[in-house]
Amino acid sequence: MPRAPRPHIISDPAPVSYRRMLTIALGTMLGMGPGMAAGNDNTPSATPLTRGTAAPASRAPAAPTESMTVTSRHVVGTQPGGGLIRAEDAAKSVSTIGTDFMRKQAPSATAFDMVSLLPGANVSSSDALGFSPQTNITVRGLGGDSLGYVLEGMPLNDIAYYNGYPGQFADTENYQSVSLAQGSADLDSPVLNAAGGLMSMSLRDPSMRAGGYADVSYGSYNTNRQFLRLDTGQIGHTGIRGFVSYSHGYTDNWRGPGHDERQHIDFKFLREWGAGNRVSVIGTWNTMVASYYPPVDRADWQAQGPHGAANNLAATYNPNDAAGGTDYWQLYRQPERIAYIAAPARFTLADSVHLKVTPYAQWSYGNAPSGTTMGESGLCDGTGGCDENAVVRANWTQTSYRSGFNAALDWQLGNHDLVMGYWYDYSDDSEHQPFTAVNAQGYAADIWVDRISRTLLQPDGQQVDAGSYHMISQTNALYVGDRMHFLGHRLMVDVGFREVMLDRHGTTTSDGVQTAAGSNSATPLPRIAIRYRISPRHMVFFNTTTNFRTPDETALFGGVTDTGVATQLKNEYSVSEELGYRYSGNLIVGSLTLFNYDFTNREIQTQIGQVDSTINGGGQTSRGVDVEIGLKPWHHFAPYLSGEYLHATIDSDIPSADGMLATRGRTAVESPTLQASAGLSYDDGHIFGMASVHYTGRQYSTFMNDERMPDHTTGNLAIGYRMDDHAVFSHPEFRMNFNNITNQHYLSGVATPTLTRADGPQYYVGGGLAVLFTASTGF
Repeated sequence: MPRAPRPHIISDPAPVSYRRMLTIALGTMLGMGPGMAAGNDNTPSATPLTRGTAAPASRAPAAPTESMTVTSRHVVGTQPGGGLIRAEDAAKSVSTIGTDFMRKQAPSATAFDMVSLLPGANVSSSDALGFSPQTNITVRGLGGDSLGYVLEGMPLNDIAYYNGYPGQFADTENYQSVSLAQGSADLDSPVLNAAGGLMSMSLRDPSMRAGGYADVSYGSYNTNRQFLRLDTGQIGHTGIRGFVSYSHGYTDNWRGPGHDERQHIDFKFLREWGAGNRVSVIGTWNTMVASYYPPVDRADWQAQGPHGAANNLAATYNPNDAAGGTDYWQLYRQPERIAYIAAPARFTLADSVHLKVTPYAQWSYGNAPSGTTMGESGLCDGTGGCDENAVVRANWTQTSYRSGFNAALDWQLGNHDLVMGYWYDYSDDSEHQPFTAVNAQGYAADIWVDRISRTLLQPDGQQVDAGSYHMISQTNALYVGDRMHFLGHRLMVDVGFREVMLDRHGTTTSDGVQTAAGSNSATPLPRIAIRYRISPRHMVFFNTTTNFRTPDETALFGGVTDTGVATQLKNEYSVSEELGYRYSGNLIVGSLTLFNYDFTNREIQTQIGQVDSTINGGGQTSRGVDVEIGLKPWHHFAPYLSGEYLHATIDSDIPSADGMLATRGRTAVESPTLQASAGLSYDDGHIFGMASVHYTGRQYSTFMNDERMPDHTTGNLAIGYRMDDHAVFSHPEFRMNFNNITNQHYLSGVATPTLTRADGPQYYVGGGLAVLFTASTGF
């Protein structure tokens, strides 16, 4: 076997402390070579407070893992699979993306884009460069609203609908790692809805030395993006260091009229002292105005493709067209602003006692408008005389406030690692549908709708509001667990119990539903996980986890089927099992996982008109197998393969306006039977590249299985050159990214699943070919 290539060391994009050397402690002793992935992405080592992850370093047995300390330089081109896989130690399926992979992606790529090659992940995008907020992800056939999203211990799910919006999370340049746990969340994760798994993101630590990093990008569709990050270094003698970054991006729509513009700020300040004490403050501010990509139905897609008039909004305002002017693109511009802040802290109270606390606060505002007429919106009923054909913009605004904290105490007692924790979350969500008049040119003022005077008013001066929701939710979750070690730490048994108490109460003025609603749930959620290390290279694991979620906010007032049948939705409950095997050798890292899910009252999101709604899919069983394998760099090449087979069936008939539909035994929606990905990375320290291809099989869009979305295959390519240091510039780099390099015209996902084909399911349209050039440097 040829010797592993010598790793190429470069300065971190934001250089850190005084250029001290990178040290690799265990890799050589275990015969793994300097190319071992674990830790090469600077990911902080697991602590005793992270349930379901690696055992504490002080208690771990000899294993094929690598310990490293990063101070001033970064090893590139050393991670297995080009950064798409690393050796894992958890008693559950989990895949982690490292910096070797993230550095080669387009800077505009989101966290969803980062995990799109992992087993079970299928990203439904609307553009090729990651700007559009109209994106979704499914994992093992479970939608994005079934995943938890956590940034350094802070939950990021939408408090009303559970979805995640990756364009809001963080800039790509600031991520240290992105992990996808396909099966379940950790015991201490502050999420409610994670039957489909957990996406965990961590930010890079600030540098010890003052410096920075900048990149600029330009490419297809007039795309331009600028990013600047400044590191403070050590601030005096305080021991505090931090970074602040700012980015601006702009792109024209690749199909139809319109453009997206985004501005974003991230920051992180960190103080470390003693043995394991660490406090940081992280935050994000994001503002964006996005254009709308209409989802399409199957008939229009087949007849006209991505650029047909039926599948796009109108570039000019024409009140005499078939839509009466309501299809004008400016009526659909979507503005949003968010602010997140959290203070993750970890304290060593004694040699065997540790405390982890994460307080957080969030604010968000957005408007998802559309064009309509006075008559269609019902404004002519009870509001005085009006022109039923007058075009107006129907706004849908959402303002959310959220705060909470998560605290866990960990006590290592002999062979036991005990954890006790409490999570509290408070949220206040308000949604309204006011209207804005349109002038002769189709212009509707104030897309933010933050001035009542610019909206339609009733004769008495009150704002016209077609419907509103106001919901206050409080979550109290208690959890306790015991991780037990036997046989010299080769056998680990982890048992846990979580009691989630959720109280939700609200009011609405929307027609056709009850005016007030509430729910109070207390759900016990036990779990058990077992991991056995057969040898330093071989490991098997098994786990059983329970999960639940309440209906979406609007569904609490009376859920609807897509045929308009009112029904009070019940809480979803699921039990999942995984049986897996891992191998971590000198050259190969891989895993094989069998999984099974049993759902009761499966909740599936759709949309009726412009309103997000929920369908009770009844019982569901999902079974399958995930596989992934990566090669550690060999002559600078690092291939990666992943795949999934999924068999998901509906276990009950579903009610509709015409009675019970015979859905029992049919295939679940949004559940492709086959998915596969392949990637090949090359990095010799100067020349680098990454080629990847992803296949998604056919999937049904209706519960009756009378319509399905065709399969599709897409490929991406990245090539670049990394220079040596020059003057004040640290390793300037030039990169070209080609997304959807073969310019496939394809449907990327199911946007609105329905009961039958007659109800008109709609689909996301995947972005066309996009090329982006990026120049970057540290300093």
